[in-house]
Amino acid sequence: MTKQNAVKIFNDQQVRTVWDAEQEKWYVSIVDAIEVLTDSANPRRYWSDLKIKLEKEGSQLYENIVQLKLEAPDGKMRMTDVADVEQLLRLIQSVPSPKAEPFKRWLAQVGAERLDEIHDPELTIDRAMEQYLRLGYSENWINQRLKSIEIRKELTDEWKQRGIQGAQYATLTDVITQAWSGKTTKEYKQYKGLKKENLRDNMTNTELIFSMLAEASTKDISQTEEPETFEESVNVARRGGNVANVARKELEAQTGKKVISSLNIKKTLKN
Repeated sequence: MTKQNAVKIFNDQQVRTVWDAEQEKWYVSIVDAIEVLTDSANPRRYWSDLKIKLEKEGSQLYENIVQLKLEAPDGKMRMTDVADVEQLLRLIQSVPSPKAEPFKRWLAQVGAERLDEIHDPELTIDRAMEQYLRLGYSENWINQRLKSIEIRKELTDEWKQRGIQGAQYATLTDVITQAWSGKTTKEYKQYKGLKKENLRDNMTNTELIFSMLAEASTKDISQTEEPETFEESVNVARRGGNVANVARKELEAQTGKKVISSLNIKKTLKN
């Protein structure tokens, strides 16, 4: 399965998804869908109870549920229950919610948009910009964020060439983040008061710039040295992150201001 993770927005709430390029269909995090539909304080427990109910009923839907790796609140990739759009539409029937119909229409729209994007990749960028604008981000920030996505993709493509797999992506990302910012990904998110939210979506323009510098530097060093083992890639990631760390400290010395900010998008949009 050729997979691509993405975060979609329904009524300002994030829904984690995975695109299966071979089957040309989306898989959606069931827990995220339940959280959107029910506003439950504990959507995982809600889904756990619903699974027990479906199993007792002998539901074929329950038997066909699969797990894929999605980014968890702590930034790590974890196995998560997912359903394709058809399965999710059937599952919604077991979840009483006034949001059911709007959510069904949203699922249909997401599926149609992805097929359009396959034939016209520029639509992906346009729709990402529309989503960020709708959430209240400035155009300047959005341009930075889209550039950071491009740089991240170049880095992960390089890692793929070096044989990096599964959880190793998250480990290397953590190494880079700690090297340039002085914080692990988890510590960085906690500093900003984030839980499920995406860290980069809550960075300031300056933070994004240094994050991009760290990842671009890591990619360039890796392409030059062609590391053959994971341990060698860890060393490259640390050095790439340190390039941005040196630049960060110099900027802080020149301005007297800290680059790492506790601000997140919720705080900035309220101001």
